[in-house]
Amino acid sequence: MPTIDAPAPLLDEQICFALYSASRAITGRYRALLEPLQLTYPQYLVMLALWEREPVTVSELGDRLHLDSGTLSPLLKRLELAGLVDRHRVPSDERSVEISLTAAGGALREKATGIPELLCASTGLDLDAIVRLRDELSLLAGAVRAAS
Repeated sequence: MPTIDAPAPLLDEQICFALYSASRAITGRYRALLEPLQLTYPQYLVMLALWEREPVTVSELGDRLHLDSGTLSPLLKRLELAGLVDRHRVPSDERSVEISLTAAGGALREKATGIPELLCASTGLDLDAIVRLRDELSLLAGAVRAAS
């Protein structure tokens, strides 16, 4: 049976490359914005989650950020060494570790308040476009997770 030669996929037509390229560009911009706070981008994500709600267990935080414990634990150790979070065992379940902000971690929130606006300004898009894009990407991520 003869095979039909399909054209090779083109890089610029792939959603994976568009997402990858956008993610690298945005993460790079965050890197510059977070440097004065001495936070990496993944550490910033952890802090954002904790500023919303704390204390939380490592498991809850991993679920919220879609990170496994092998990735999250080193982040938390570095944040603890920086004096931004505390880790302690949950008394009712010694297998669980709970994360809470220190006073310094809570105070860092105020210093980080302008970062989203600075990031948005660097895109050249208006806030409505950013919100629509964020919501569409969240739906896309959810659909892909559900299909996996």
